[in-house]
Amino acid sequence: MVMSSKGMNSITRLTLVIVLAAQSAEAAPRPADDPTAVAPPASRGELMLHLEDALQLAMKENRNLLLSRSEVAISEAQLRGARERPNPVVSASTSRIHVDRFGDATSLGNDFWSRSYDTIIQGGQLVEVGGKRSARRRSAAASVDAARARYADIRRTLEADLVRAYVGVALAEAEVRIARQSAGYLGDEARIASLRLKAGDISRSDLDQIEIAAARLEIEAEGAEAEAGARRTALEVLLGVQRPGGDVVVLDSLDTLADRSNVAPEGPTGGDRADLLASRAELRKAENELSLQRALRIPDPTILFQLEHNPPDRSNTVGAGVSFLLPLWNRNGGAIRAAEAARDEAEWALHRAEAQVVADVTVARTSYAEASARWRRYRDELRPRSAEVREAVSLAYEKGGASLLDLLEAQRNDNDVRLATMQAASAAAVAAADLKTASETAAMENTHP
Repeated sequence: MVMSSKGMNSITRLTLVIVLAAQSAEAAPRPADDPTAVAPPASRGELMLHLEDALQLAMKENRNLLLSRSEVAISEAQLRGARERPNPVVSASTSRIHVDRFGDATSLGNDFWSRSYDTIIQGGQLVEVGGKRSARRRSAAASVDAARARYADIRRTLEADLVRAYVGVALAEAEVRIARQSAGYLGDEARIASLRLKAGDISRSDLDQIEIAAARLEIEAEGAEAEAGARRTALEVLLGVQRPGGDVVVLDSLDTLADRSNVAPEGPTGGDRADLLASRAELRKAENELSLQRALRIPDPTILFQLEHNPPDRSNTVGAGVSFLLPLWNRNGGAIRAAEAARDEAEWALHRAEAQVVADVTVARTSYAEASARWRRYRDELRPRSAEVREAVSLAYEKGGASLLDLLEAQRNDNDVRLATMQAASAAAVAAADLKTASETAAMENTHP
């Protein structure tokens, strides 16, 4: 069988393209296949944290948590003040001091205590009646309970917020890597396509389309890097970093974070959620404030004792008395009405908190089940199949067995599937944290008034 010189030239060109393409593929650096692999940039790394390390740091340095601790300290100080009794009042006065030339000497002498001055020493003690002091103490104790419950609630929600921020950084960085990997794949295809263009097997427009697609992915990678920087800064704010600058490095990959969520969080083990405890304490406080305002309608007497020294005759006398406010013009009606409204508001807030707890747990369980199943399906089924299809179409295109449209479509689909896989892993990790937060309970004893 004799072949024409034209057929020999076509075979030679195709052979040359295949050989050069293989050499180019071997020599070109291929991006890592795992978009979740963590490789901290050399320019960052001042704060490199696993998720557990980030949680521990936030529990110590988060500003909202520190402010809540101060509120607890303030409420405890107010309780101490509510437990204290009112101090007595002492007054002293001297009168009937003559300024003429006759002076104030008496038969007893001319010293200060013997002169005819009228000296009065008076003491008074306010006595709270009608249950005011006990109501004030109970209100202050409820304030302490509410402050402590709010502190526990901030700790509860802080973990979910931190997981969401940490996972957000990991997802943004995975999106950067996926875009750059896809751009790298297309870069390899562009190098092979340039060889095929020289051999006359493809048109210039085919090479241009591959290069444009690779450039678009590079631009997407730059945008994702900017988003990752913003998310790193937000994470540093939660961590309590003094000067957030986007330098934190997350060391856990999305697959690791999603695996961490594979164990379903335990349900409530006893007690109530911290926000519910805070609402109940606020209701107790409002009820005691109402009792206090009602008790203020009863005037508090002030017991008086007096010692009077007025020489020379019967120079020392004592006296006693009582004083109190006369409720003639008002009986504290405005304050009582305001306290009643505050009590009703606290009661409705408690009912809302009870309903919110049930709703949060129900929604969190549903979201966790869906997110976990979606992530496992992407990880175990779709991502491996998409990678196989991309590699098969790429190999076929390099050998001339697939069109440019097939190549770009396979690359775009694989890029979308890898992004969706990372987003599913992120959603699974966040859903697990949300379920744990929604179900977490706290057991607290009421503070003694």
